[in-house]
Amino acid sequence: MTVNPLPRLYIETLKSSLLNELYIENETRIVQMLARKLNKLDSTFEDIYHPVAALQASIYERKQDGSTIVLNRGNGDGSFTPAEELRNYTELAHTMIGRKRLDNVQYCIEEIIKSGIPGDLIETGIWRGGTTIFMRGVLAAYGITDRRVWAADSFQGVPPPTHPEDAGYDISAKFLPVLAVGLQQVRELFQRYGLLDEQTVFLEGWFKDTLAKAPIETLAVLRLDGDLYESTVDALNPLYAKVASGGFIIVDDYLAVPQCARAITDFRATHSIADPIHKIDDMSVYWRKS
Repeated sequence: MTVNPLPRLYIETLKSSLLNELYIENETRIVQMLARKLNKLDSTFEDIYHPVAALQASIYERKQDGSTIVLNRGNGDGSFTPAEELRNYTELAHTMIGRKRLDNVQYCIEEIIKSGIPGDLIETGIWRGGTTIFMRGVLAAYGITDRRVWAADSFQGVPPPTHPEDAGYDISAKFLPVLAVGLQQVRELFQRYGLLDEQTVFLEGWFKDTLAKAPIETLAVLRLDGDLYESTVDALNPLYAKVASGGFIIVDDYLAVPQCARAITDFRATHSIADPIHKIDDMSVYWRKS
């Protein structure tokens, strides 16, 4: 039996586009322009365009099998940083979660399809919407029409800290305005990818006000990206019970933000959750609900 290669080809192309890997040479130009500006150097046409070929050869390269773009970060030992790690920090792409975490989202969706686990998909904290666009794209690639993607966000940034566990950790729009992306901007990005339809539902507002009353019946994938202790528990409390057995819980900030990790630890202890936690990369983890 011949396997149709088109779904995976589309998924990989979508992934590369969301990560800005398809036009990474333009990112090279932008980074170079910013570096020159920060160093108070004038930029000419030659500075920006002529060295790009050399930059691509020496900085952005592909492994011999052509599979991965890598960056030589000048560590002095000839080592390279894989693109999946590079993508974690860019503000130029449509997602900041990187290739490894997108691979994990794909794995979880394909597993719930293969295993017949019922339920929708949700991300709580979507920034520009890149991960929810990817969720919707994977469903589209496999012709799945009976699952929805819920995109939950305040669309005005991370809330100011009010929980004692979050004291001193303020990443609200006052301090990180880049995290505040409006709903209309996110909808327009979905439209650009041709994925704005009735299978995506936007939940606008603080999690404590929206998630408990959202008409979600069953979830197969719950992806948490709220950073704060409060935002994490505000998502877990109303949604965890709705995750079907065999479904997945993904925690974006578990290894990067102590407040988030504490929220997960406390919630799992309170509810006697012993399902093993698996590392995705240096920032994120997931587990499968037994």
